[in-house]
Amino acid sequence: RNEVQHSVVEYLAPKEYAVRAPPPSVYSFILDVSQNAIKNGLLATAARTLLETLDTLPNHDDRTRISILAVDNSIHYFSIPTDEEGDHIKMLDVVDLDEPFLPMPDSLFVSLSECRSNLEKLLSQLPEIFQYNIMNKFALGPALKAAHNLIKRIGGKIIVVSSTLPNIGVGKLSKRNEAGVANTSKEASQLLSVQDSFYKNFTIDCNKTQVTIDLFLASDDYMDVASLSNLARYTSGQTHFYPGWSAAKLTDVTKFTKEFSKHLSMDLSMEAVMRARGSSGLRMSRFYGHFFNRSSDLCAFPTFPRDQSYVFEVNLDEQIVRDYAYLQVAVLLSSNTAQRRIRVITICIPTTESLPEVYASADQLAITAYFAQKAIEKVFSSGFEDAREFLNKSVQDILATYKKDIVVSNTAGGAPLRLCANLRMFPLLMHSLTKHMAFRNGIVPSDHRAAALNNLESMPLPYLIKNIYATVYSLHDMPDEAGLQNENGEVVLPEPINATSSLLERYGLYLIDNASELFLWIGGDAVNELTMDVFGTPEILQIPIGKNELPVLENSEFNARVRNIISKIREHSDIITYQSLYIVRGASLSEPVNHASAREVATLRLWATSTLVEDKVLNSQSYREFLQNVKTVISK
Repeated sequence: RNEVQHSVVEYLAPKEYAVRAPPPSVYSFILDVSQNAIKNGLLATAARTLLETLDTLPNHDDRTRISILAVDNSIHYFSIPTDEEGDHIKMLDVVDLDEPFLPMPDSLFVSLSECRSNLEKLLSQLPEIFQYNIMNKFALGPALKAAHNLIKRIGGKIIVVSSTLPNIGVGKLSKRNEAGVANTSKEASQLLSVQDSFYKNFTIDCNKTQVTIDLFLASDDYMDVASLSNLARYTSGQTHFYPGWSAAKLTDVTKFTKEFSKHLSMDLSMEAVMRARGSSGLRMSRFYGHFFNRSSDLCAFPTFPRDQSYVFEVNLDEQIVRDYAYLQVAVLLSSNTAQRRIRVITICIPTTESLPEVYASADQLAITAYFAQKAIEKVFSSGFEDAREFLNKSVQDILATYKKDIVVSNTAGGAPLRLCANLRMFPLLMHSLTKHMAFRNGIVPSDHRAAALNNLESMPLPYLIKNIYATVYSLHDMPDEAGLQNENGEVVLPEPINATSSLLERYGLYLIDNASELFLWIGGDAVNELTMDVFGTPEILQIPIGKNELPVLENSEFNARVRNIISKIREHSDIITYQSLYIVRGASLSEPVNHASAREVATLRLWATSTLVEDKVLNSQSYREFLQNVKTVISK
């Protein structure tokens, strides 16, 4: 059989597997038009980006449909005629938020191909229509219900672009008081819990009717990411968070525009369900990721994204007697080319009675992803302290078992910790996880904390690992070929160094990549030639710090190589993240204490050095101290 010979097989599904014909791609946009979104320029940026992305929206069969709802304290629908019927677009305002009705449902939800020029007209006029709006209310709950009513017969995506906390109608939220609660045992229960049950109950209706919700939240004020992210979590969507966002900053606009348009252009699979099973003795016990667990082992995805990952926990229920164990994941989905397909992923794993073989074949990256999911679960059930304790205890258990059952026992008391080569990085990754913004000790704004937890639970594995343990490149002494193209046309990256400040020279240039941001660290004692070569100024205090792009210097090859490396790191087709670059100046004995940017520099340094997880971050242990501590515990 094909699925036994090949690890991934795809079948065209027979008609018994389809309740209805595969639906078209459907997008319903909820655009915040309240005062905040006008002031920080989010509405204008989102409307322009959507306008420029219409060409790349998945529309393979010319059936894609779109609706646009503008929302403040009421819901503004747009009745869009087809291009043949003329260009008279009507705005219909519904003020009743408790039972929002649908005026003219047929023309609110229109074909992209047939209404293309009218959609373009509407999007270009949207910012002007609301430019003087002084309403500071945002009725997200009623707008979600209205958008859901509009598309529930077909299913599809609801995409929310907002910079205002939902503060009117169903699902109304209020600002939480973080003072006195942050960094205490009550932090998780009081700041990260869902404020209103609407954000969980409504998602179940959405999942049943094949509707996914994606959120783009951009504001410098509190947004309650902890409550809102549930909308995406249970509908297989994603929450994108842009703190302190403003259209006045080109770097902010670039990041939002690239991510929003890439997200919209991504091909979709719809009406998906996923089930995993194992050969006898294996039982699927837990499932982690953004979807709704419809029955004990059926994971339901209204739309299936391309940039998220999932973790399944498998239990051994009985002794396995065969030479091989099998795991199989089957996904039933509708592609957006109107085909119903079944994708079958099968893996065959040899079994063994030998514990050393189990250790020697373990995958440290997969294990880290698994423990990250378990720790997130722990945060919500019993708090951050328990989650950190759980991560540390897991490392101790794995090392203690290895020492007890595998290492030859007559080694002296002063012997180093032992672990097989393929798990050497595991204690480091787990220790780094306790310093991640999602788990670390200290005061972290709850929106940032909730966004970090949300990213950890859904990031694809390579980016998850980089987010836990940043990749650091030393640029001032990189080899000659780094930053230039090799014979395949690929830009060569320098070899990374360990993430510790003990390796950062005071005169060096370093690039830190943690999968979310890029930090370009210039040592405080860098020579004038280096700063001239990279930034075009010999004076280190004149280098613009903070969120910035590197200037393009015509006659500097070194500057071009550094820019090539940054561009290469930002290149990915599998996720939509566009990493902003932060330029950070290192400390120097000669820097003036009261320099104009002293405070900004201190904050940036603290943020950048928090990615150097082998050091003491804030008041945590360094990696060396952690290992010493583990050794003491397991030697007792």
